[in-house]
Parts: sequence; C-alpha cells; structure tokens
Amino acid sequence: MLPTEDTPIDQVALRAFRLGRLRSEMADRDIGACVLTDPVNIRYACGARNMQIFTARNPARYLFVTVEGPVILFEFTGALHLADGLETVTEVRQATTASFVAAGEAIADVERAWAAQIASLVRETVGTDTTVGLERVNAGAAFALAAEGVRLVDAQAPVERARAVKGPDELACQVASMRATERAMAVMEAELRPGLTENELWSVFHQHVIAQGADYIETRLLSSGSNTNPWFQETSEKVIGADELVAFDTDVVGCHGYYADYSRTFHAGPGMPSSEQRELYRIAYEQVHHNMGIIEPGLTFAQYSERAWDLPERFAAHRYYLSSHGVGMTGEYPYLYHAQDFAPFGYGGVIEPGMTLCVESFIGGPDTTEGVKLEQQILVTETGTELMSQYPFDEALLA
Repeated sequence: MLPTEDTPIDQVALRAFRLGRLRSEMADRDIGACVLTDPVNIRYACGARNMQIFTARNPARYLFVTVEGPVILFEFTGALHLADGLETVTEVRQATTASFVAAGEAIADVERAWAAQIASLVRETVGTDTTVGLERVNAGAAFALAAEGVRLVDAQAPVERARAVKGPDELACQVASMRATERAMAVMEAELRPGLTENELWSVFHQHVIAQGADYIETRLLSSGSNTNPWFQETSEKVIGADELVAFDTDVVGCHGYYADYSRTFHAGPGMPSSEQRELYRIAYEQVHHNMGIIEPGLTFAQYSERAWDLPERFAAHRYYLSSHGVGMTGEYPYLYHAQDFAPFGYGGVIEPGMTLCVESFIGGPDTTEGVKLEQQILVTETGTELMSQYPFDEALLA
C-alpha cells in the first residue's frame, strides 16, 4: 500500500537503499567502479545535491562510486561543504572542470589531467583488471581516460536498472512530491481563464510548486487551443481564448528530488465544451484507463504492447511517442511502446513490483484543431497497481 503524505521518511535508510541498488547492479555487470556526472544520478547514489540544472550541462562535479569500497564526491569549487554529514560519501575533493568554458584552448591538457586523476583513483581503489562505468563527459575526456588503459563501459545500464525499482522511503518521497504538485495545480486551475497568456498561467503553477519545496520543472508543457495539437509546443505568449482547451504535463522534479508526472486537460470556459472537445477527452480517458488496467507484475514489455489500447488510425500521426514510461527522480527506464512502435523501438524486459510508471495519452490528429493530453502515475505492487496521481479529471469534458 502507498504511504501517505505524512509518512516519515528515513533519509539515511533512503540513501542506503539507493546506493545498495546501484552497487548490486554494478556487481551483476562486473563493473568495479562508476564515474557519474548526471546530477540526478549523483543525488540518487549518495544524496548530494548542488545546482542540478547548471551541472547538467557543465562538467563541474562528478561522483566516483566503487562496488565495495569508497564513494568519492568531486564537488564544484567552493561547494565542498554542501556534502557535510552525508554518511554515503567517504570523501569530498575539488572537481577538475574539464570544459572549454573553464579551460579555453588548454582544454585537451585539462582533459588529460582529469583522466589521469580518475585512472589513478581506479588503480588505487579497484585495481587495473576491472571495468569502469562512465556517464556523459566530453569526448576528449573519454578518449583520454581510455588512453590511460581504463576499460570503459557506459554507466547507463546499472544506474537505470537500479533506479527502476523503488524502496518504501522512495515511495514516501514520491507521494509527498505528488501531493504538493496537486495543490499547485489546483491553484493554477482556479486561476485559469480566457485572457491570460500561457506563460502567465504556467507561472502560477511554477510559483506554488517551488514554494512547497520542489527543485525545478523539467519542461514547459502547457499549451492552449491550436497550440495543443500536435503536442510538445511549450508555453508561450499566446493568449488563452474563450472555450479553448488548455493541456498541461507537470514534469515536476519535486519534494526530495522526486518526479511528479501526470497530465490534465482543462476547458477554459466561460461556455461549455464542444462535442469534439468532449470526444477527444473521452478517447484519451479511455486509453489511459485501459492501459492502466492491463499493467501487472510479470508482464513483459512485449505483452504490454500487444495488449495496449488500439489507437485509432485518425490519431496515429500525432500520437504520444510512448504508451507508458518509468518515473522516479525523473522520467526513466522502462519505455513501453504502442503496438505499432514496438518492432522498431521496443526492447525486452519485465514489469516488476516496485516500479512506478506513467501511463500516457495524447489524442489529436491532422483533422482536429485541438488535442487532449492525459496521464496517470501508478505504483506496480505484488498483485497489481495502485494509483499515485489523484488530481480529478474535468467533469465538463467527461459529460
């Protein structure tokens, strides 16, 4: 059963569970150490958080994780104190920022110095006859590390597989993030009216979710009227018109660093929805609930695609690129595809208890002006699923 928003979160147990998951996946793949640069994965592995958006594009901090030995955080200049008290971190050192911005024309020298630093650490902690998982770094840095004789593999597999199954404290974090996001959406919906720009409406949500402890919002997927179709047109200066649809995907990296990811579509008023708007909404609602209903532990990814809701041809061209996907600290493994997309894009795997998934729908086509985006977030249990997102659907559009 899902925890409640008031369930206490044992942060020490949370960090131990996540680091244990990562190390188990590393061991299964004979990886002796990983060098993590993604700020979300650094936070997952040890709990350290620092300027996540900035460090997502600047190689200014990284984490060295051994399968059995030390965990060494290389932190941004002047920020070494931020990891004080983290029992998961053995040592904090100053990072070498191997970027052109920091090094200029000397970038190759800095990359070689960075590689020599990591190679020395590998030899010291896990020896020479080992495999090291590496996340995204400059091409020059990766080449330089390989030239040091370090046997490299991509670190994505152990990290993503580790993150896929949640522990009890992770679920409590997700519920807290979801409830805060729902409160922010309720304020935004109350403010929704024709005459506001999309940016103005989105800012209401942004202010209220950040005020409750969220980290950031990963996308700006709020659109209205013709901007809703096709999907993925981000928030703009467009003015919301009378009786238009307003579609919104939360994509919140929220409380405790956990994602709250669900979608709703609203009718702006002041009149009643049109028959076409209600039809689009009904179909999207049907798709989401059908696909939620087929998810169960032990179902293979291929079986899910075979049993998933049959998308009408008139909406296929503008379909959402996924049928469902994993969710944790961000959107993550696995990706579950529509039946028509499984052959070119799908892959093997099994839905497991402890996975949290987002079930997606976008319904709109070349022959419709608007589109409807709906999405629910669920937990896979030992016996079925449990709903995590509890925000109500638009009754006027369901009528």
